[in-house]
Amino acid sequence: QVQLVESGGGSVQPGGSLRLSCAASGYTTSSSCMGWFFQAPGKEREGVASMVTGSGRTYYHASVKGRFTISQDRAKNALYLEIKNLKSEDTGMYYCAAVRTSPVDHCSEAFWRGSNNYWGQGTQVTVSS
Repeated sequence: QVQLVESGGGSVQPGGSLRLSCAASGYTTSSSCMGWFFQAPGKEREGVASMVTGSGRTYYHASVKGRFTISQDRAKNALYLEIKNLKSEDTGMYYCAAVRTSPVDHCSEAFWRGSNNYWGQGTQVTVSS
């Protein structure tokens, strides 16, 4: 059974940083596409960062480039998202996702649309002074 468990969320002041973690079990993270999705209150979930785990190639939504960094630790079967210079609009739930069909050598549009993914339960980030 595939499980993705996020952690690392919390309450942070504007300008602060956070590192979110996603621990994967029952899932082979090599040769896959994994990523992070963000859902602001009252809005739809959208992809913010992804990684082709085999090559390490990363992709970012234009709105987060320069502030978000996705990384992995294959030995730990873990995925991370570092967020710097947090803003109030970063408040919401962050979800870890992994493509169901692997191996893959790219992150497809389907992955970014959120279809055919495994999901974690999410971790809440609140940015407030």
